[in-house]
Amino acid sequence: MFVSQIGHGRKEVAEAGARQGSELAYFPLWSYAHPRAIELAERLADLAPGNLNRVFFTTSGSEAVEAAWKLAKQYFKTVGEPGRYKVISRDIAYHGTSMGALAITGLAGIKEPFEPLPPGGIRVPNTNFYRAPDFVAGDLAGFGRWAADEIERAILREGPETVAAVFLEPLQNSGGCFPPPPGYFARVREICDRYGVLLVSDEVICAFGRLGYYFGSQRYGYQPDIITFAKGVTSGYSPLGGMLVSDRLMEPFATGHASFLHGVTFAGHPVSCAVALANLDVFEKEDLLGNVRANEAGFRATLQKLNDLPIVGDVRGDGYFYGIELVKDKATRETFSDDESERLLRGFLSQALFEAGLVCRADDRGDPVIQLSPPLTCTQEHFDEIEQILRSVLTEAWARL
Repeated sequence: MFVSQIGHGRKEVAEAGARQGSELAYFPLWSYAHPRAIELAERLADLAPGNLNRVFFTTSGSEAVEAAWKLAKQYFKTVGEPGRYKVISRDIAYHGTSMGALAITGLAGIKEPFEPLPPGGIRVPNTNFYRAPDFVAGDLAGFGRWAADEIERAILREGPETVAAVFLEPLQNSGGCFPPPPGYFARVREICDRYGVLLVSDEVICAFGRLGYYFGSQRYGYQPDIITFAKGVTSGYSPLGGMLVSDRLMEPFATGHASFLHGVTFAGHPVSCAVALANLDVFEKEDLLGNVRANEAGFRATLQKLNDLPIVGDVRGDGYFYGIELVKDKATRETFSDDESERLLRGFLSQALFEAGLVCRADDRGDPVIQLSPPLTCTQEHFDEIEQILRSVLTEAWARL
């Protein structure tokens, strides 16, 4: 689930939670505060890019996405633009399980059982260059311009006065790790500024070292208005999420009578905040960001060895976050049918990889992929082991087809 940044069995992190639980197990952040939440908020604001200086805690990524949409809607109402409520996101992108987050999500199959969802979710193309349209299939930069310009076209179709925000992951998870083409985010930022639309960087997976930086937007060089986070902030040792918000968005609430009418009981739980602080201490003490940046080229090169297998169509990603797309025909890039994917992924690969000692994700939301998000402590010996297990199991999978 893309949460294990510092690895398992970290006693110092567990002990930090235990100490906090014995000192102050719970205290709300609604109208109040407590020391660990204050310390963590200050630390996150210092780490965040630009003027993202306000922190709102939640208990999960879905709640963080929900909070970001609510803030965007209330912000525009407060500044006299109540018609702005729509949100643009990408095809196949996953943004959470709650009703608002599902409306932003671009996966029809997981939304249908819960419809009707809140109105306002608008979809644009993702950045899967392996499946790019023919007219830009050989031009990565041109593909990026086209994909970004599709956001502008969607804004104009809907009417800029109705669009509140664009929600994008730095590197899209669902579908198998789609990196942004060169210039993509610079163009998106320009489009958002032109039409007064907020840019929300959904970093529930990409933040806290997964891409070699505290925030994925830092890796790709763009400035969001809001960052949503969860998962890696505690490395999975305790539930915690939240959003970082720019000073500009908070200004109407700081100077007037308006209040952001949102909160959850366990937001910024003292134990979770203590765990997050200890987790960030490990990041600094062991220079985990530096480890990712020093070793990511080796991880990429090791995984790319798998390109000689007939079942491997594409290896893509950045940092310590990669997807391997599986294909039926390497030459034509023909994918598997739904039944074939079911038999391949859940009928064989998931169990076989686990039994071989590799905990990873086999997924077919989009085309069938294997996704890898190893702890940020890994080095070449671990990459070699990952490649050897994948090679053995994928070779057997192909023989079974």
